Amino acid sequence: MPLLLFDLDNTLLPRDAAFRAWAQDFLSERELPPGDLDWFVTLDGGGYVPRSTVLSAVRRRYGLDASAEFLLAHYRRGINSHIHCPTGHVDALRAARAAGWTLGIVSNGGTRPQLEKIRRTGLGPLVDGWVISEEADCVKPDPLIFEIAAQRCGVAPTGNWAAHTWMVGDHAPADIAGAELAGLRSVWLHHGRPWAEPGYRPTLKAAGLPEAVGQVLAARNAPSPRPGIRAGGPVGRRSIGASVRATALLSARSGARPTAAAPDGSFAPAVVTAGAAGAAAAGSDVRNRTGELAVVADGRSGGPAGTDPGANARRVAALARPTPVRATADGTGPARTTFAAAPAAAP
Repeated sequence: MPLLLFDLDNTLLPRDAAFRAWAQDFLSERELPPGDLDWFVTLDGGGYVPRSTVLSAVRRRYGLDASAEFLLAHYRRGINSHIHCPTGHVDALRAARAAGWTLGIVSNGGTRPQLEKIRRTGLGPLVDGWVISEEADCVKPDPLIFEIAAQRCGVAPTGNWAAHTWMVGDHAPADIAGAELAGLRSVWLHHGRPWAEPGYRPTLKAAGLPEAVGQVLAARNAPSPRPGIRAGGPVGRRSIGASVRATALLSARSGARPTAAAPDGSFAPAVVTAGAAGAAAAGSDVRNRTGELAVVADGRSGGPAGTDPGANARRVAALARPTPVRATADGTGPARTTFAAAPAAAP
């Protein structure tokens, strides 16, 4: 079964529009100049500027005595109140499902805020699985995160799985470079921007998500990425290290953080997956096909992925398999990131 993977922010969800709406609310609530909205948007950098930097600049500009923690909580509540999945995007996902595609989400960023977006927007039931860089301890463009996503969607990342997989995203250094490193076809959402990366290119380009899905459904026989950069083969393994270093440089030039950066991402260490008990306690709309949910732990779940294909394969299997997490004897075990099921819409 073919697999179609999606980025979350500014691909499935119009994250920048939600930020703009929050900034308008912030200025209005405090009776600040509405003309400062452009200042907020520029400072935000499409979400790739760390929240601590953005909110510290806001505090200084307006002489606010609110703590950074208070402002961060206000920001997250505000942006989540405006986030939504457009009807056209929902229709596109349903069309892909009806055409026989398996669907998944691959997102860089913090586990809690990204899961909250998935829960609030009702995306969970529309896809087969998801992976978030913080809980997986692996970030785009690393090819491993795409393998983890496939496994969580019920697709074994073995054999020629990549030949039947597409990635759709808006951020070239993470989504498109990552797809090429993993041997996947890709669609870049250009949002009116020209392509500016000389070292790699998407298979296709689209103005928005519905167009991208339509192109994928019509292009099952599109050409594969360059064979020399395919992950898994000897040539692919030799080239991955240099390619990722080159992508990091491209990310820096593009203004993005070259590590686990994503819109609104937090980078606190350490997440593992929950077992059946955790899944039962959480909302079904954020559960992977494999049944696991994120659980925040006190220590890292493991070091960075290596280039040994055997070790990577074992790590993919481990990350895709639910792992029980037990509390300590004094009851102070890991803090669970659980979510109640989304409330039914009012009639």
